[in-house]
Amino acid sequence: MRTLVLRVNPLVQLSVGLFSLLGSFWIRSLPVALVALAAYVLAAAILLPGWRYPLACLGFTAIAAVTIVYSTWRLGGRDVEEALTAGLRIVVLAWPGSVMAGYLDPSRFADYAAQRLHVPPRLVAAFAAALQKFTTFGLAWQQLERVRRVRGFGPSRNPVATGAYAANMSFALLVQAMRGATATSIAMDARGFATAQRRTWAEPAPWTRLDTGGIVVAALLGAVPVVARLLL
Repeated sequence: MRTLVLRVNPLVQLSVGLFSLLGSFWIRSLPVALVALAAYVLAAAILLPGWRYPLACLGFTAIAAVTIVYSTWRLGGRDVEEALTAGLRIVVLAWPGSVMAGYLDPSRFADYAAQRLHVPPRLVAAFAAALQKFTTFGLAWQQLERVRRVRGFGPSRNPVATGAYAANMSFALLVQAMRGATATSIAMDARGFATAQRRTWAEPAPWTRLDTGGIVVAALLGAVPVVARLLL
């Protein structure tokens, strides 16, 4: 059961975020927000392969939600219930999509976007290449950190020095990303990505019953706020 999320195609994975976005527009009260959030938490507990990554996404989403809660409370008449509703709406809007984006395979997404959605192949290939480069940023950061430690430029306990270290690392990562983008662009042009009019794809993009079931589950989760608002 916990591997179903990894087996559905990328379009189904992205539909979870789309339906959560649409459903969040119906959250206008605290009970509706709590019911919607509880539905996604229950679905995550049943369907996701692990909790570490979803909790990390929830933590980042909670930071945005806290800022919304404070600004709504401060500028909206200091109504606690209204502020909490606004914060939970942001969690329901952003958390499911951010979690599913972490399970997205760029290569599979390119196959399905081109073959199922008929997105222009050149745009799909460039977007997939960019996604693959983005997923390697963490590894690149670790490699740069090891190199700087070997050379004696590791971080210290001084907050000012730590800030300078982070800035230098970010600049080095930017330079490496630009070099990688240049190499990828040259490689794609050498393989005819700039002039090809008709392109074939190595992997098929089938639509299975599991994908249909995934769409249904995503739609039902997105409909929870609608039903809750009508009943509560």
